[in-house]
Amino acid sequence: MDAAMKNQSASKAATRGPAEHSVRDQIVKAARECFAHYGYGKTTVSDLAREIGFSKAYIYRFFGSKQAIGEAICAECVGGLFDQVREAVDEGQDATDKLRRFARTTTTATVELLFSDRKLYEIAVHASSENWEVVRAYTERLQGLLEEILKEGRENGEFERKTPLDETRRSIFYALRPFIDPVFLERSLDLLPEAQTEVTGLVLRSLAP
Repeated sequence: MDAAMKNQSASKAATRGPAEHSVRDQIVKAARECFAHYGYGKTTVSDLAREIGFSKAYIYRFFGSKQAIGEAICAECVGGLFDQVREAVDEGQDATDKLRRFARTTTTATVELLFSDRKLYEIAVHASSENWEVVRAYTERLQGLLEEILKEGRENGEFERKTPLDETRRSIFYALRPFIDPVFLERSLDLLPEAQTEVTGLVLRSLAP
């Protein structure tokens, strides 16, 4: 009897993770549809619960707030964005080419994702304006990739070495931010792709040894 109970407990423990993961995915999928229809700002957790057919309390078992659900949606999006940027950079011939690819792909991939779905853009603006953790993590990954490119350029003589690396990285990111951050990117749409290309060219000239 004790052995049977142990086996039953082990079975529950083994299925709990996948089962909970499935419910989380279901909530996130439903939330994306709900936010797309009503808008992130106008949708409450109660609205979402009614749409899914779950109780509000049950949703709170998996997500502590509406923002937590929004962060889960954003995490999926920025994960895909970063993968596109990483792939483009890896195909670069040298550090100069990689920096151009970094700037161009970060911009075009973000525009394609957010401005083909205005409701998703609304969530991204909330995330950026309120500095959600998922945005901070994405920014750190982009800056880490940018630093890799700068190090490569310094090592092979393409880029100058006098300016501290962290200062160079931050300055370049500030210069490219209007084409990366959704809050600023919307105001830059009419200037693309020329503005991003020209700013990148100016940055590369400033990096010359």
